[in-house]
Amino acid sequence: QVQLVESGGGLVQTGGSLSVSCVVSGTFLKINAMGWYRQAPGNQRELVARITSTLSTSYADSVKGRFTISRDNAKNTVFLQMNNLKPEDTGVYYCNAFVMDYRSVGNDYWGQGTQVTVSS
Repeated sequence: QVQLVESGGGLVQTGGSLSVSCVVSGTFLKINAMGWYRQAPGNQRELVARITSTLSTSYADSVKGRFTISRDNAKNTVFLQMNNLKPEDTGVYYCNAFVMDYRSVGNDYWGQGTQVTVSS
């Protein structure tokens, strides 16, 4: 059983910074890509940032230059540093990981979500 547990998030004023992290636990062979998604009320879940196992990163245009995704492969952890936050960054942030089991079968896993609120 693979589990993703997020931490961090919270309430911050416009222009402030927050960070979120996500630890992957359980029995598996390896973690391929990891990412952060967010969902605002009434909106669809959208990709915020993604990082591969070789540390290649990609970002949504709306967060480029403000957010930084990173990972610690030894600790099965992915981080998202969010700077210069804007009210439109408000939402529930979900961690995602594509995990390979010992049969080399890959599956998508999700965290429970953590709230990020940016006040104007």
